[in-house]
Amino acid sequence: MLMFFFALLFASFISFLCRRFSESSDKGWFRSLFVHKVDARKDAHSNLLSKKETSNLYKIQFHNVKPECLDEYNNLEAEVQRRLHQDQDFPCEVVGSWNIWYGEQDQAVHLWRYRGGYPALTDCLQKLRVNKEYLEFRKERAKMLISRQNQLLLEFSFWNEPLPRKGPNLYELRTYNLKPGTMLEWGNRWARAIKHRQENNEAVGGFFSQIGDLYVVHHLWAYESLQSREETRNSAWQKEGWDVNVYYTGKTSPATIML
Repeated sequence: MLMFFFALLFASFISFLCRRFSESSDKGWFRSLFVHKVDARKDAHSNLLSKKETSNLYKIQFHNVKPECLDEYNNLEAEVQRRLHQDQDFPCEVVGSWNIWYGEQDQAVHLWRYRGGYPALTDCLQKLRVNKEYLEFRKERAKMLISRQNQLLLEFSFWNEPLPRKGPNLYELRTYNLKPGTMLEWGNRWARAIKHRQENNEAVGGFFSQIGDLYVVHHLWAYESLQSREETRNSAWQKEGWDVNVYYTGKTSPATIML
């Protein structure tokens, strides 16, 4: 009987404490164990990280080509790109077009720029859908491809805008897969780190995905040769702060060398 009395008294005491904790918090102490408060962002990271003075939108294409068709594919693609450049009705331009030298073999990479953002992209696609020559090109190209993938990208505000440069050069594409929610931290770190990689004019462009695989960052670098690449990268390691930036860079896909 005495044990029952003490058990009842203890239960009443616990009930009293629970009520007091609940009254002292809007959410209640029990709920606070499971609810994690996150400060809301004032704006989308695409607005915070991209360039305000331009409205450029980029598209990157990855085409896996049948090995026996690579030369024919390159010739066909070059001809179509030339025609699109010459036609003022299409608000798009090819920033670069490459074949993989080291990395995934028999792959072509194309980087397009749409000056005017999404409206320019939509305008271009609508015109291409009714362009008979382009539709024939797509049919011919499809015979040469194994698979293809693309992403829509914005450029980081602290990177150079990709511009034509004297060659010949080899290009390195580095792709990083970020954890969701870390894009702003990434941008803040690289806004400081990019100064370490400007001495040899190797920084071509930096982009982050908007449509397609998300939380993806692409860095594009240019070098005169593989030896120049090694010397430039070794030089960066001698600069204070570069090692910290690399430590927090995150998971990267294999580096791709393109010509």
